[in-house]
Amino acid sequence: MTDLSTAPTRTEQGRTLGVVALGTFLALLLFTTPMPQLGALAVALGAGPAAQTWVLSSMSVGLAAGMLVTGVLGDDHGRRRVFAAGAVVVALTSLLSVATTSSLVFVLARVGHGLGSAALISCGLGMIGHTFPAGPARVRATGVWGASVGAGIALGPIAAALLADWRLPYLVTAALGALTALATRAVPESTSGDKRRVDLPGAVLLGSGLSVLLVGLVTGRSGWTRPTAVVALALGVALLVAFAAVERRSPAPLLDLGLFRRPDFVAVTVAALATGLGVIATMSFSPTLLIRGLGEGPVAASLGVLLWSGTSVPVALLARRLRWSGDVQLAVGLGVVAVGLLLLLDPSGVWALLPGFFVCGLGSGVLNAALGRQAVASVPAGRGGMGSGANNTARYVGSAIGVTVFAVIAARPTPQGVVSGWEAANVVTAAFSVLGAVGVLLCLRRSRA
Repeated sequence: MTDLSTAPTRTEQGRTLGVVALGTFLALLLFTTPMPQLGALAVALGAGPAAQTWVLSSMSVGLAAGMLVTGVLGDDHGRRRVFAAGAVVVALTSLLSVATTSSLVFVLARVGHGLGSAALISCGLGMIGHTFPAGPARVRATGVWGASVGAGIALGPIAAALLADWRLPYLVTAALGALTALATRAVPESTSGDKRRVDLPGAVLLGSGLSVLLVGLVTGRSGWTRPTAVVALALGVALLVAFAAVERRSPAPLLDLGLFRRPDFVAVTVAALATGLGVIATMSFSPTLLIRGLGEGPVAASLGVLLWSGTSVPVALLARRLRWSGDVQLAVGLGVVAVGLLLLLDPSGVWALLPGFFVCGLGSGVLNAALGRQAVASVPAGRGGMGSGANNTARYVGSAIGVTVFAVIAARPTPQGVVSGWEAANVVTAAFSVLGAVGVLLCLRRSRA
């Protein structure tokens, strides 16, 4: 096991970055796989409209509930250990997705995908923070991490659309999960050096609070006055308030609330939340626009996501050449994304949408690299898992809220209604992106005061 005083070798750095990139790619591949499959899944599993909503939303529940918990567990008890456990969970729940004929079991497997992927993402960034010292080496490494995010998002939908059977992508992710777990044996273990007791009350309150809140958001799409939605939303908020109260008194908190007094931590958290509320929400709905609004097939419906996220891959790798600070990159990335979202306001056909997808990809590439970099830089040394977990929790809670807002505005019964709803919803997501950029700049101004 290594500690913060041991300088990793170049070989250890290369192996760590390769394994983390593979795990991150796998997590995002799995996240986007169901987007073009929904029709085939609905038929095969007998999933009605409510079940289809849960197919698309359930992995976000696992991600949000598990991200901070797994990140802190990794910091305190071994990042490689928790990362490898996440890969095993992904492999097993992928096999469950292949084997089931029940929509309920499939949704539960998707929650498992989220829990396993949470460990891959949060501990992966924590491993980068430990292995690569602050400076150019870490900037390059977080650029690779951001590129792996984009690559997973880009390839998930197109691979799922091209494969003949909807079960085949989950056989692929099961194999990749097993490979990732085995590959961790080549990576040194690391911890923060401060082995604290597990904050069980905080973990239970945060995980249950976020899960119940997301249940309320998902069920609310079919009626905000339904008792299930009202009770879930109220209970979720109450549990999160209780979490904050417990963390203020805990000697070893799951989330150090004092971090919110740091402008750089607040800035990267705001940027992650705005990313989920904005571009992720739009891209999550884009296959629905292309299939139900414009009458395209699954392969064509995946092209928008492919162009958006495929563009972000080289941009994330090249972002290290930008001579701006990480916070400035966050603000610029969100601003470029907002421009791209406004370019999507003319959904007259696939070709008319491509410029908007491309510009969104430019902004997302800068964002992905900067989010990874600042998530680690904005927390104390040795707490990279906590920083990554908090940041990605904000991203996926934001995406859950953003997708809900987008669906409420754009989910209409007719193709013309879907198109007009898409236009209105994109104005909202662009506004979220602009507000995020403004929030980051305000934090930057405060840090320089």
